Amino acid sequence: MTLEIGILLALLCAFATNAGFLLKHRGACAAPDVDFRRPIRSAVGLWRSRWFAIGMLVAAGAFALHVGALALAPLSLVQAVISGGLVFLTVLADRVFGFEVGRRQWIGVGLTAVGLSLLAVTLPAGADPNSGYSVVGMIAFETGLLAIGMLLVLSPKLGAPNEHHGVLLGAAAGILFGVSDVAIKALTGSVGSEGMFGLLSPWLLTCMLASVVAFYASARGLQTGEAVAVITVTSAAANVSAITGGIAVFGDPMPGDALGIVVQSFAFILVIVAATLTPAPVRAAEARA
Repeated sequence: MTLEIGILLALLCAFATNAGFLLKHRGACAAPDVDFRRPIRSAVGLWRSRWFAIGMLVAAGAFALHVGALALAPLSLVQAVISGGLVFLTVLADRVFGFEVGRRQWIGVGLTAVGLSLLAVTLPAGADPNSGYSVVGMIAFETGLLAIGMLLVLSPKLGAPNEHHGVLLGAAAGILFGVSDVAIKALTGSVGSEGMFGLLSPWLLTCMLASVVAFYASARGLQTGEAVAVITVTSAAANVSAITGGIAVFGDPMPGDALGIVVQSFAFILVIVAATLTPAPVRAAEARA
């Protein structure tokens, strides 16, 4: 029953996450441009935007659901369920938020959701939600992803084409969210065994650093890119990073047979194909009062 509750929390988290992203997009587009050199001014400008503030509150609820799911189910399984919930994005964008979602976007988001969800099918049963981890492996994994995320954050300054800035910043935010998720998973185990003293951990600082940089990267990406494309890339990067962390750091089991390996490989191919489809032009309807 504990595992089932964890999966339900992950599904609710997926819905709230996508709704929060769309609300934040509406608010970010109405706020002053994010300037990484002026973080406080940028944050104040974002929070003064009503829709962005509402989106952040919804995102906070999604975060609480996510932490609950991570405490009850294996990291890779939680992320796979959240990945499947990506289908909520196009429905909400098209039916609720007034975006004109083209066929390519429907197909791209659908392939992303299916591809990431297939990872859940290929993960053998029996993973321990409270499994330990290698400190050396954790340091190497988190450091590597932090470096990649920061490189993507700086990509607009390194000459990346203007039309790709939003998607690249979305990918950076997603990877850094993945860093945060892996750190949170480690913290849930520490708190479960040591109580509040478990928070006295370098992984809390890692989580906070990654989350803060991801906050600005995500907001700027939403300001400069198309909503559905940026949100999809952010979600895909976050989920792939976290699922990989579950396997590489926490020892979540890999497929043990040829069929599982083939399905998992096919899942990653779907995600790659989807990435080439989703960033096509998406026109937003005017924000409703």
